[in-house]
Amino acid sequence: MILETLSGFLDIDGVALEYRRVRAARAGLPTLVFLHEGLGCVAIWKDFPDRLAAATGCGALIYSRRGYGRSSPVVLPRSTGYLHEEADGVLPRLLDQLGLTDVVLVGHSDGASIALLAASGPAAPRVRAAIAEAPHVFVEDVTIAGIQAARAVYEDGLRERLKRLHGDNVDGAFWGWNDTWLTEEFRLWNIEDRLPAIRAPFLVIQGVDDEYATAAQYDAIAAQSGGPVSLLVLDSCGHTPHRDQGDVVLQAMVDFLRKVAGLAG
Repeated sequence: MILETLSGFLDIDGVALEYRRVRAARAGLPTLVFLHEGLGCVAIWKDFPDRLAAATGCGALIYSRRGYGRSSPVVLPRSTGYLHEEADGVLPRLLDQLGLTDVVLVGHSDGASIALLAASGPAAPRVRAAIAEAPHVFVEDVTIAGIQAARAVYEDGLRERLKRLHGDNVDGAFWGWNDTWLTEEFRLWNIEDRLPAIRAPFLVIQGVDDEYATAAQYDAIAAQSGGPVSLLVLDSCGHTPHRDQGDVVLQAMVDFLRKVAGLAG
């Protein structure tokens, strides 16, 4: 099934955010809102949002946060509270502008942490359900090691690959993520205090071979979330499950949404 799409820019408090929308195949369903990783943007999702939209009948919104893709550049250094700012400030205003009152959040990495925060903050009444791929709720030693390793390869080919996604935003996107996570202040970053306020059902997906996190992340979410949590832990899978095991992850998301969000089979 090929669904109609449209794209452009949204103005949020003077910041232009690149977006793409997939029209719903059926009325009355929640909109899937895709929240990208720390080095992501609209384009990094490729056709995965379209596939999930087609499989569920839902519409989809995919957007690039400030400093990513073709959105407005970010002012560095980033605040160590930038994930909270996105979840509690930018995302609710974006949903307001588009008139979206019933959504399913689909977040990856940084975007998954934003989804957890959003489901426990001002946007929570709109969140029917959420999916978190490779989320972080605190910083681990393996997280720091993975981010330090990324620095080493940035100038050795990674920058050119990322430039195809981010254009002139490439350095701001990389260093805004990398430098922030490696500060001493960010080492204390922790959002476990927000988990009990979550009421929406969550599907948490993580690869056994995730180079940025361990099982401690999803164990904390499952133990502390105020809403029901389903877990999918995948062997032979790294930090990006929807890329490493796309078909398995897609089906798991569809099954979860049929179960908890009232979607027809």
